[in-house]
Amino acid sequence: MPELPEVETVRRGLLPAMENTVIAEARVNREGLRWPFPPGMAGRLTGRRVLGLRRRSKYILADLDSGETLLIHLGMSGRMRVSGEGLGVFHHAHPAPEKHDHVVLEMENGARVTFNDARRFGVMDMVATAEAEAHRLLAGLGPEPLGNSFNEDHLVAAFRGKNTPVKAALLDQKIVAGLGNIYVCEVLHRTGISPVRKAGKIGPARVASLVPAIREVLGEAIEAGGSSLRDHRQASGELGYFQHRFAAYDREGAACSTPGCSGTIRRIVQSGRSTFYCGSCQR
Repeated sequence: MPELPEVETVRRGLLPAMENTVIAEARVNREGLRWPFPPGMAGRLTGRRVLGLRRRSKYILADLDSGETLLIHLGMSGRMRVSGEGLGVFHHAHPAPEKHDHVVLEMENGARVTFNDARRFGVMDMVATAEAEAHRLLAGLGPEPLGNSFNEDHLVAAFRGKNTPVKAALLDQKIVAGLGNIYVCEVLHRTGISPVRKAGKIGPARVASLVPAIREVLGEAIEAGGSSLRDHRQASGELGYFQHRFAAYDREGAACSTPGCSGTIRRIVQSGRSTFYCGSCQR
């Protein structure tokens, strides 16, 4: 499942193709993905100008001049592909249609944006822009980890008295939005905190240290175009490469990269997900 860096990378890749540009034609090739598409979605998109593209957690939001917002979630295998020659920016010719090209947006500037999703776990929905934050998929989300409302005081308060493992706490989207398994493993390794420690038993100073580490790891991953493990591609079709910089995730049996540590990376399962950490330097 794409995490915040992958979704942010896709959003940035869509900007030159979509922002402040009219959707000349929208084509919808099936009734829905994970859930049915909203009624008349193709008609509600066609002729509308995209005023802005923003991200909330793992969702991309395209605000339209109609007062509606197109909400996009990539799901497990969803890809947003940009092609065309518009403005000399989109250097990829339009490819032949593929079996799983479920939604196609022909932009007025000559770009084509295609939502391809082989497993059909993605989501597209439309909501009034003024009510977007109350959408059932967005309501209740915690603060953005790269925003000002996510800070040391917030995280210390959220962890206080919490009896769940710290990894589970950081994956709780009500505490902080957008974090997933990969980057939580990396953050905990960087801060030397064991993923099995109870969140409420970690001292305030160590909890506070998670905030800059989260921002650093996410920032580095976005700069690297995200992590391409299975399905993730940037909007240009290129791979992300942050996976080559993993210190913990997917490195079971490898030597720990922490200076002075002689441990190796272990793998355990927490809540059905693989956790990678060093049992020597993460306490």
